[in-house]
Amino acid sequence: MAMLPAAWARVTEEGLLTGDRARRRLLAAGLAWLIALAAVAPIIAANLTTLPLFRMVDLAVYRDGGRTILDGGQLYSMRTGGGLLFTYPPAAAVLAVPLALLAWQAAQWLWLGAVYIPLVVVLRYAFAPLLDRSRGYAGAVFAGLFACCAWLVPIRQEIHYGQVDILLVSLCVLDCSTRRPRWPRGALIGLATAIKLVPGVFIVYLLVTGRRKAAAAAALTFAAVSGLAWVISPADSDRYWSGALFDPRRLGPNLPTANQSLRGMILRIFYPAAGPAWVWLATAGIVAIAGFAAARAVQRRGQEIAGIAITGMLAALLSPVAWFHHLCWVVPALGVITGDGRSRRRLLAAVATAGLFAWSVPNWGKELFLAHAVPVLLGRVLEDAFGLAALALIVVMLRIPAPATPDLAPGRAEPGRSGPAAEDLSPAGIRDG
Repeated sequence: MAMLPAAWARVTEEGLLTGDRARRRLLAAGLAWLIALAAVAPIIAANLTTLPLFRMVDLAVYRDGGRTILDGGQLYSMRTGGGLLFTYPPAAAVLAVPLALLAWQAAQWLWLGAVYIPLVVVLRYAFAPLLDRSRGYAGAVFAGLFACCAWLVPIRQEIHYGQVDILLVSLCVLDCSTRRPRWPRGALIGLATAIKLVPGVFIVYLLVTGRRKAAAAAALTFAAVSGLAWVISPADSDRYWSGALFDPRRLGPNLPTANQSLRGMILRIFYPAAGPAWVWLATAGIVAIAGFAAARAVQRRGQEIAGIAITGMLAALLSPVAWFHHLCWVVPALGVITGDGRSRRRLLAAVATAGLFAWSVPNWGKELFLAHAVPVLLGRVLEDAFGLAALALIVVMLRIPAPATPDLAPGRAEPGRSGPAAEDLSPAGIRDG
């Protein structure tokens, strides 16, 4: 009995220490988030106070598309106040109808959430090993990651133009990475594809990784959403699928620096002559075969986020046009490279990659090229920096070794198993700125 007071004192002391530790961690997280929000505030202020004609111009395209659906106008003949065409599938205009019902100022503030909330979702999945290792200080680490990624050029342009790319990234990440989704796996990819077509590469990713049911669900969801848009606006749907889809000129000039796709890079190589279509098609075919093989390889060894990031890079590279903001896939790629933060080499690689994408290197390269301030080859390499980095990141992620305990992909069995048994376990205008 005499030992009880001493034991009680020890328990009380440990409890106090635990409470102090919890308060320190909470204070660190709160302070980190205040700093993060202060770091992001200039981005928001700069883009919500610029001249109305240049403010979230693509969000204006979506809103005007929704308004055209409501008014029964011709979707693919309309132009916004800035003179931009509607270039997206009809489903995007149908889904934008609620935006058309909001005041313009309210829609802009709403879109901040449509960018930053999906960014938070992607960060949680992409940087899971680092956040899990951070334990009690994960909140503070998360805040730092949020601030850093918010300053990447693709994410900044999501706010500047009012675009949906990070939202589409989050849909694909959730669909592939959630272990037990409450929706048919593949449905979110199908929805993303109906909004902007390019995420359709993830249907191929699902197929090459043996998830045929999910691929079928994605295709069916895409067809259902597109079919609904056809019922609502048959004339616009007929015009889009029979002609407007195949006219890259509707996107604006494809040659400018801001187009970092393979096609954009090839067009600049051959300028002022026209780049032969066969060169682009052959290059795209080689990159597609090698890229999907890499995505399949990393997914099969338990690196689902790496497979997603590689496929996302392919989405940008293989598209006829990939503006800077289409490369929001750099966020999950950074998570793959960082890992749990134990490797100094990988941390340095992640910092270098983030530094590249936080700075408009392609625009700087274009200025040096036009001023004849550097050799032609160096100028072109700098001008294509984001596209070349996307190619390099595919190789880098393929070479990162699998973790000791693989993070098994949802709906998958042990690495190496495939087939049904394993499955059952389960924009418009020129962008030079």
